Amino acid sequence: MEKLEGMPAPEFQLPDEKGELVSLQDFAGEKYVVLYFYPKDATPGCTTQACDFRDAHTDFSKLNAVILGVSPDSGASHEKFIAKQGLPFSLLVDADHAVAEKYGVWKLKKNFGKEYMGIERSTFLIDPTGTVVKEWRKVSVKGHIQEVLTSLEQLINK
Repeated sequence: MEKLEGMPAPEFQLPDEKGELVSLQDFAGEKYVVLYFYPKDATPGCTTQACDFRDAHTDFSKLNAVILGVSPDSGASHEKFIAKQGLPFSLLVDADHAVAEKYGVWKLKKNFGKEYMGIERSTFLIDPTGTVVKEWRKVSVKGHIQEVLTSLEQLINK
């Protein structure tokens, strides 16, 4: 997949953990959107990533950014994950992985010799005009959230 940086972010409308529809348009002209795709609720890497975003949530809010996590998990699974980890942001349900495909993060993965389709951990920083200003693909969790925060600060303080 070609890079999305500098391009209009693919539009989406997905249910959140409560079943309420959330779209990119909801934030147009108002907020930066940190859209992160992750493989599965309550798995070690995904829990670490979600908690790192949780711990930096105030910093992102001060920079006028909203955090949205996306995975194929159900709303009920998201609700449990949010409650257990105290997440202050919404998790969106991409059950048919259509949005993951639009962003080019639905990939063939290999684990223990098995091949399967799944989400490649990725983050997209979208500005209030709806443009992807930065993207991170094949994300390694350690230090990632700080990297996203630093990029956002640099954008705002240009």
